[in-house]
Amino acid sequence: MKIVFMGTPDFAEKSLKRLYDDGYDIVGVFTQADKPKNRGMKLSESPVKQLALINKTPVFHPVSLKDENSAQIIRDLNCDLIVVVAYGKKIPNEILEVPPLGCINIHGSLLPAYRGAAPIQYAVLNGDTETGLTSQYVNEEMDSGDIIFTIKTQIGDDETSKDLFERLSILGADLLSKTVTAISSGTAPRTPQDKSKVTYAPLLKKEMSPIDWNKSAIEIKAHVRGLIPWPVATTELGGVVLKVFSVDIRTEKHDKSPGTVLSKSNRGIEIICADGVVTVLEVQAPGGKRMSASDYINGLKRTN
Repeated sequence: MKIVFMGTPDFAEKSLKRLYDDGYDIVGVFTQADKPKNRGMKLSESPVKQLALINKTPVFHPVSLKDENSAQIIRDLNCDLIVVVAYGKKIPNEILEVPPLGCINIHGSLLPAYRGAAPIQYAVLNGDTETGLTSQYVNEEMDSGDIIFTIKTQIGDDETSKDLFERLSILGADLLSKTVTAISSGTAPRTPQDKSKVTYAPLLKKEMSPIDWNKSAIEIKAHVRGLIPWPVATTELGGVVLKVFSVDIRTEKHDKSPGTVLSKSNRGIEIICADGVVTVLEVQAPGGKRMSASDYINGLKRTN
């Protein structure tokens, strides 16, 4: 089977590697263009591009797939199937119609829940205890295609979006392998999505970062976990906006207002919320390094 692969980050790289390992003929790889990275702003290749070049696979990174040139490239590659994993661009109908076996996608949720760009993060942000992955046929409407297979997994109490990404990337490669095998043998099912159960997971924004101390302790912990690695939760302390990387929580009644700092100790910074206390454990000040909240407090004491 000849496959064109479309993807960009580490999450997609694991799926591409699995296709190589399974022995499929990857005739072309589409990925996002090289981007400047770190302080030197040196152009950096995507993980998918790096893997494709190692395997001597032609790499393409068009600005858009809507131009006729992209569709012609796909036709010239004469592929049987297109596989999309975290590519970041919409696939137009002119391309979807080219491969005889269609175009499939690995999506980071149990569709029809969390259609959109950030399904993994929203599962954590919303305090879900279970999530999963879906393999689906791609059509022109975002994440609305027929479902092929799903796989479920529990979300840990302390698991961040970054942690979950890493786990799901491995499960996603397994799901892709199972899906392509079924398509190759002609046994892949097609289950239409239940439109009444559709929810969405739009792009994250920096404006989401500030912690709302009027929320419950468990909601605040989910907020912190869900925004790692980006944009990261924040709170203001002594006029300084701190990034918050981890917290501990306990439920107890207080007569103080939410957002009140209860104590600063070697354990961390205790702050009142709607139904208890949130202990901030790890922070980062502007221009500083990520550190324990106790080290940050001790550093303030030394400079005052």
